Amino acid sequence: MTTVRLPLFPLNSVLYPGLVLPLNIFEERYRAMMRELLKTPEDQPRRFAVVAIRDGHEVAPSAPGMPDPTALPDRGPTAGFGEEPTKAFHSVGCIADAATIRERDNGTYEVLATGTTRVRLLSVDATGPFLVADLEELPEDAGDEAGALAEGVLRAFRQYQKRLAGARERSLSTGADLPDEPAVVSYLVAAAMMLDTPAKQRLLQAPDTASRLRDELKLLRAESAIIRSLPSLPASELTRSPTSLN
Repeated sequence: MTTVRLPLFPLNSVLYPGLVLPLNIFEERYRAMMRELLKTPEDQPRRFAVVAIRDGHEVAPSAPGMPDPTALPDRGPTAGFGEEPTKAFHSVGCIADAATIRERDNGTYEVLATGTTRVRLLSVDATGPFLVADLEELPEDAGDEAGALAEGVLRAFRQYQKRLAGARERSLSTGADLPDEPAVVSYLVAAAMMLDTPAKQRLLQAPDTASRLRDELKLLRAESAIIRSLPSLPASELTRSPTSLN
C-alpha cells in the first residue's frame, strides 16, 4: 500500500484522472496552500488532493454575496466542514498536479491542474493553515472485458451527445475527439455526463475500469431514454467544465 501526505482541497465536484481542473483561489486557507506549493521546485510536481464534499460548504460561510473581498469570512482550515472534516468528505478523491499557479496583483491565484491518481482518504490534519491529508493511492485495474465495454460506452456516448445537441443539429464532438483506451474512456465519459455529484462519485469509486464502464453504459442508456421522451429538457454544453469559486 502506497501512502502519501498532501494538501487537501475539498470541492463541490468530482475530479477524475486525466481531467483538467481550473481554480480561482481567493480564500486565505487555499491561498496559503498555493504559497506552500510554490515552494516546490519547478522541476517537481506541485501536487494536492481533491475530494468531493459530502456535507459542507466549498466556500466558508460569510456575509451574503460571497466571494466578497470586503467581507469577514469564517477563519481556519475547517471553516464550512464542521468539527470533524473527515466525515464531511467522500472517502475517495484524486490527486491533482498543478501545471500553472499564477498569483494576481490582489493576492488571489489562478490555478490550472490535472487529475492524476485516485486516492482513498485515510485521515485529515487541520492543525495548520490549510487541510493536509494522509492518502492511500488506488490502483487502476482493467477488470474483465474492459476493451469491449469501452467500445459500447463510446457508441452510447455519441448517441447521448446527439440527443443533447438536439435542435443545434450537430453532435458536441466528433469521434476523432474521443480516445479508445478503456480507462481514459471511462473517466472522460464520467466527467462529461450530466450527473449529480453522488453519481459521479460512485463512478470514481468503481473497483475497476470495467465496472465503471458497465455503470456508465446503464446510465447513458437511461439518460438517453429520458432525453428522447423529454426533448425540451435543457442541457449544458458537455465541453464546459465548472470553475470553482475557490
